Amino acid sequence: MKKIEHIGIAVKSLEVSNLLFEKLLGVAPYKQEEVVSEGVKTSFFMNGPNKIELLEATTLDSPIAKFIEKKGEGIHHIAFDVEDIVSEMARLKSEGFILLNEIPKNGADNKLIAFLHPKGTNGVLIELCQENH
Repeated sequence: MKKIEHIGIAVKSLEVSNLLFEKLLGVAPYKQEEVVSEGVKTSFFMNGPNKIELLEATTLDSPIAKFIEKKGEGIHHIAFDVEDIVSEMARLKSEGFILLNEIPKNGADNKLIAFLHPKGTNGVLIELCQENH
């Protein structure tokens, strides 16, 4: 893993939260997009070299909707930038981590993504991200 790629924050409303994070960080989001397969709308902010991703559910049964229902708004996941997501997934699986998806899928911000089950990572949902060439 090369670096933290972004921190994902589950929010009830992108409209409201975008305004809050614009005030907090002093910049507007640089990108907003919907990832239909994940039932989510996202908004990305830069903070120096770091990225913050806000996630709003678009369906009642999406992972973000379920997360907010259980825990409320807040940090949802930490994403790590990887060079080769397939080999990193294989390495982590061989180390005993539980993958939530067996093959990478398309995510927001032009990334291939995969998730590790939080039961095996001290309760933190971990996302792997590779630039989708």
